[in-house]
Amino acid sequence: MKTREEALKYGLSFPDTYKDAPFHDENWQLVRYKDNKKAFLWTYEREGCINLNVKVDPVKAFFWRKLYKSVIPGYHQNKDNWNTIILDGSIPDKDIKMMIAESYDLISDSPTKRIYEAVKKIPYGKVATYSQIAELAGDKKMARAVGNALHKNPDPDNIPCFRVVNAKGELAGEFAFGGAGVQAELLMAEQIEVIDGRVDLDKYQWKNR
Repeated sequence: MKTREEALKYGLSFPDTYKDAPFHDENWQLVRYKDNKKAFLWTYEREGCINLNVKVDPVKAFFWRKLYKSVIPGYHQNKDNWNTIILDGSIPDKDIKMMIAESYDLISDSPTKRIYEAVKKIPYGKVATYSQIAELAGDKKMARAVGNALHKNPDPDNIPCFRVVNAKGELAGEFAFGGAGVQAELLMAEQIEVIDGRVDLDKYQWKNR
């Protein structure tokens, strides 16, 4: 990711967001969350590169700065709570997207955030259905939103989306979770039987009530 357009497009892919240019200066373009109008992504050009300012958990701020030289304390913002990402080509897209997603999660009380928190609760060796996660996230009608959120999972190591199956116990399509067969491999590694792309819900479904 090297361009402003790519960054803005990704920022606007999150629910209930909109673009803003509050300073009447096209160099500064922001993405805000509609409910509270807070900005989670600032974009601007500085010293020949597009820069992104993203909100960050103070504990993780130094993690990202230590990992990449092109992540520095937030330019013109609180240095504990904001990082600046310099789009110079040195940072993998997946990590830029993860930092933007983390910023969005910090300023929003979004369905996506609630979905991820619900998925984190699924125990090792168990599965949950899309509708089950939707209900845990506050709206049992948003099962489709659960699928969309999990396909954009910003932190697979901590959000075990592979433990979510459909109402019949069927696994997701081949492009989910990294490729064909990956979800089945991850489930079987937790001693969950997968037969013909399906899990026995009577045996393995998480009883969260």
